[in-house]
Amino acid sequence: MGLSRGAAMFDLFRRSEPTDEPPASAAAGLSADTARRELLERIADFLSRYDLIASPGNLALIASALSGSNAEVARAFAERQVAAAPIDQRWLDTLDRLNPASERHTAELEQLVEKLDDALMRFGQSARFAQSETHDHRGAIGAQVNALAACAADGAGEADTARLLCLSQAMLERLAAIEQAMQRSRLETEELRRSLAEARLEADIDHLTGLPNRRAFERRFAMAATAARQRGEPLSVAFCDVDHFKLINDRHGHEAGDRVLRIIAAGLGEQASERCFVARHGGEEFVLLLPGYDKLCALEKVDAMRRQLAARNLINRASGKPFGRITFSGGVAEVTEAEDDRSALARADAALYRAKQQGRNRIMVG
Repeated sequence: MGLSRGAAMFDLFRRSEPTDEPPASAAAGLSADTARRELLERIADFLSRYDLIASPGNLALIASALSGSNAEVARAFAERQVAAAPIDQRWLDTLDRLNPASERHTAELEQLVEKLDDALMRFGQSARFAQSETHDHRGAIGAQVNALAACAADGAGEADTARLLCLSQAMLERLAAIEQAMQRSRLETEELRRSLAEARLEADIDHLTGLPNRRAFERRFAMAATAARQRGEPLSVAFCDVDHFKLINDRHGHEAGDRVLRIIAAGLGEQASERCFVARHGGEEFVLLLPGYDKLCALEKVDAMRRQLAARNLINRASGKPFGRITFSGGVAEVTEAEDDRSALARADAALYRAKQQGRNRIMVG
């Protein structure tokens, strides 16, 4: 892309940023509907130009840049254009991953789920306690009813005893109903907690590969970084991106591409030790957390995984045609060598980008 085109694209994103001046559409008297249609057309053009999928995440990120609702994201897009660097799915995923707003949103959702789980637990405990108390009171009143019934049988104060006996029996029935309601509430609460736990587990799994997904990685990353600093141990992170994956899809079809991803996922999972955590980060990108590994040891381990995959001859069983050599590039960074844990994600991603630039099928350190 030439300098003039780069400047033009930068101006396009710069004009998308919020300003105190009335927007051009407002000055021209355009309606809000017209402005929305213009934004949708620009988003569609952007997706088409860079061959991006119209996923919810992509749409939200691109819209925030083109509309100017997020000045930082708009600036990142403009700088990427000016630098003539590729705008692809991997870069969008990286931008979203490093976006503080996205991180805050994920953290807020996690906090809400934790609060809901805690509220359900406390309600269940209260229901269990209330059920126990009600049962005890019902037992005590039952004993009194039996005593009153004995008095009535002896003929002592028959009218008063009969009224008291009737009232006590009504109380017993009411307590029994309350106890049953408490039992139902307790069982329903326990079922809700089980459903919540299952939903959280379901939300953490990538259904194509069976690996943990990005959501699970974000939570594990935070816990692993805290634990590593407390223990004084190194922690490294690595991003691995399948080389020329689009060609695989174009030549063999998306179903074959999905099988390749499952094969790679299985290989990474088998080769990782019990301490290592492997997740699918999105698209054809995987991420590894390596507790106890400094960046050089992590480089050796991930590079061994790369060599093992590159040595395999994979065949498309559906067509009988060979896939050719499947490789991936990777970037490694040590989390604990800097104060900011998340800076390691940017360094690992930058190292992965260099590995792609320098010929692919290699692992580099950031």
